[in-house]
Amino acid sequence: MTEKFPEIRNLALFHDISTQSFETLTRAAYVQTYPPSTELITEGDAPDFLYVVQAGAVELFANWAHRETSMWTVWPQSTFILAATVKNRPYLMSGRTLCKSRVVLLPSADVRNVFETDGAFAKAIVTELANGYRGAIKNSKNLKLRSSLERLANYLLTCYRQCDKAPRFLLEAQKSRLASNLGMTPENLSRALNGLKKYGVAVDGQSVELTDIKALTDFAQPSLLIDDDTPFF
Repeated sequence: MTEKFPEIRNLALFHDISTQSFETLTRAAYVQTYPPSTELITEGDAPDFLYVVQAGAVELFANWAHRETSMWTVWPQSTFILAATVKNRPYLMSGRTLCKSRVVLLPSADVRNVFETDGAFAKAIVTELANGYRGAIKNSKNLKLRSSLERLANYLLTCYRQCDKAPRFLLEAQKSRLASNLGMTPENLSRALNGLKKYGVAVDGQSVELTDIKALTDFAQPSLLIDDDTPFF
């Protein structure tokens, strides 16, 4: 019998589990396509599903005292809210689509059942949660140890590396959301972009050009212990 959802079968989280376990995970799963700005999960609610983003993008965000901050963006092919699903604890973040998105919803109860019975799945979950933990530590270090100008400089260098070292690229995030991700206000982001001009950063709308990579790198001092694992120069 052909397995359901072959498009997610090869994800690291599901790749090594047994056919029976995968069938258990997907027996009540379904695919849903959502329009932009649709809230998929709400902070504080019970984790009914584990989500796998197949197409589009989902922003995870949090609120407190009438203030909102963007936490990060989930791109295909990635899961989100894995820790809440495994622990059966309330969501710590809300999530909404940034554009038209296709998402697979796996019932959380089935995820926990397979976690208890399939060693390969349990190992894959531990690995994914460990990667998430390391990412959270890096993000915390970035916010606590660097100035806003240094955070922005390192973000732009990460974009540069991820774009195969093309000196000109487009910002994927809107500036207001980028500012929130970097722990800044939109006004501070505008000032920071102006502050990086002397290091060869030119910005026109969403377009960025880096004209002096050495100067920007010397200022930013990127570190594999903080930044994305994309190889440095």
